[in-house]
Amino acid sequence: MINHNNHYAVAQNPSRIQASLTLIDALKAQIDRQKTSQKHRWSAIQQKLRIDWTYDSNAIEGSSLTRGETLFFLQEGLTVEGKPFKDFLDARNHAEAIDWLYEVIKHNRAITPGLVKEINALLLSGVRYTPAIDETGQKIRKPANPGQYKTLPNHVLQADGTIHFYTDPLHVTDEMDTLCQWINDRIEQSHPLVVGAIAHYNMVRIHPFDDGNGRGARILMNLILIKKGYPVAIVKNENRRQYLTALNQADKGDIDPFLTLMADALIETEKSILEELSRGPSL
Repeated sequence: MINHNNHYAVAQNPSRIQASLTLIDALKAQIDRQKTSQKHRWSAIQQKLRIDWTYDSNAIEGSSLTRGETLFFLQEGLTVEGKPFKDFLDARNHAEAIDWLYEVIKHNRAITPGLVKEINALLLSGVRYTPAIDETGQKIRKPANPGQYKTLPNHVLQADGTIHFYTDPLHVTDEMDTLCQWINDRIEQSHPLVVGAIAHYNMVRIHPFDDGNGRGARILMNLILIKKGYPVAIVKNENRRQYLTALNQADKGDIDPFLTLMADALIETEKSILEELSRGPSL
């Protein structure tokens, strides 16, 4: 049997993360009070978050689109000359995956391995090939398998020159079953930011698919938050280095920096929502 316990550790410094959770809940309460009296503004705010989340999540993975280009494409359906078509495909797929999340919430669907596969299938819709690195270190293209677990090992070359290997394909089904069971066991007892962030980290750690793992992990985290009535935590592209460093620290057994970073991302979203709600009659 695989020992999963060390990958689902709680914070080593609970008081530090607890202060963030208290602030998150206080800001959420403010949002809940204000949005009921400003329903006309809420839809526009949600659309803004949809653009921001799509832009930042894809940019972290290397998309060349700017926020403005992402906005223009999603609103007008027009591509920008000189940019790879796949970047627009990724933007469309991510935005449609966000829309689909609200259908998942509406029908109160449980978080299962099948649901996670559906997220990946949406993110990779229309993608024929994914970038990869072969045994000799050469960049290659391999056929995409949307919504299917990987059949070949995957790894990443880290900034310090070491190679990080993700979960072996033989163990992916078992690990994803464990992850989804853990989420469902904890989602009613623990703060959704903690459950979402730890689920996010573990999906990245497992890397169950050939592509779309990072975007899928961030969607999984935010699905957990939305299910419990919280806004989404958007990991900003400008914090990409800090994000990757925190993931690396979690791999070494210290989940605290990652929990803190995700809490900060949620707090930033909440503050931006309150700022929009406090403005005049038009956005």
